[in-house]
Amino acid sequence: MKTIKHLFGIADLSREQIEYLVNMGESFIEVNRRSIKKAPTLRGKTIINLFFENSTRTRTSFELAGKRLSADVINISASTSATTKGETLLDTGQTLAAMQPHVLVIRHSLAGTCEFLAEYLPNTALVNAGDGAHEHPTQILTDLLTLKQTWGSPKGKIITIVGDIAHSRVARSHLLAAQKLGYTMRVVAPKTLLPSQIERYGCEVYHDFDAALPGSDAVYMLRVQTERLTDSCAFPSIREYHEAYGLNAKRLRAAGPDCIVMHPGPMNRGVEIATDVADSLKSHILNQVEHGVAVRMAVLAALCGGQHEEKSTDSGKPLSDDKAQGSLA
Repeated sequence: MKTIKHLFGIADLSREQIEYLVNMGESFIEVNRRSIKKAPTLRGKTIINLFFENSTRTRTSFELAGKRLSADVINISASTSATTKGETLLDTGQTLAAMQPHVLVIRHSLAGTCEFLAEYLPNTALVNAGDGAHEHPTQILTDLLTLKQTWGSPKGKIITIVGDIAHSRVARSHLLAAQKLGYTMRVVAPKTLLPSQIERYGCEVYHDFDAALPGSDAVYMLRVQTERLTDSCAFPSIREYHEAYGLNAKRLRAAGPDCIVMHPGPMNRGVEIATDVADSLKSHILNQVEHGVAVRMAVLAALCGGQHEEKSTDSGKPLSDDKAQGSLA
């Protein structure tokens, strides 16, 4: 299997690489549930988390992932970096790389940030923790682990993703993963929140939420990213948006008795999702959060050449019909 040095996006990964990372992530779930949550996998390695956008789940899970693998972890936010004094992104990246970290995890509002820096930082592995409206690969690997734990394989399943598709790096990464792993994506949004030529991803496109629900195996809700909206008239009002595109108990029943609910966070309760749905037994939102730490442990271990050798307590069904083999590093 082709090896990789960086994790830029789902677009750059093969099906085998995706499955390998998800399966490795599954093996780390048990570590995170111990009373002493520590493994020596990355002892002596250094991870720097460089976040230019606010984050709770992604940043914290990367920090926990590194520390639970015994790495030295440094966290830097834009507000405490020299970029506030006029330093360029390139200078910041080169400065940090000169300190010889093994991995630099970057979250930035501009698409392609990691790819840009990779040309100038030849000795540092780069991980995209979300770049603009481009991709969010570790979130999708997290979701795939959640689906693996739920179904064994997402192949043949229908995931209905609802909300601000136009600005969602999560949606884009899921659309790419669906093509590689054989599940169907239904996208639901008002026309103002859909990117042009969305059909090129091979997805089913709906503007009517209720029409998309029957047959859905999972309903994946997205918040409206008001910080990225350039059109103040993208939808009439929050109330009307909730009525047309909010997931409530009645809508969830229409999807079928076995349909699960997912959300990458942060949630806006009462906008895209009702509280009784978010906190219901069908909600896998907190499972996603837990699995996010395990998957990011897998990503860091793979890029640093570490292997988790302890046997998982889970039987470990394959993500698809074919068993994933090989290594990323």
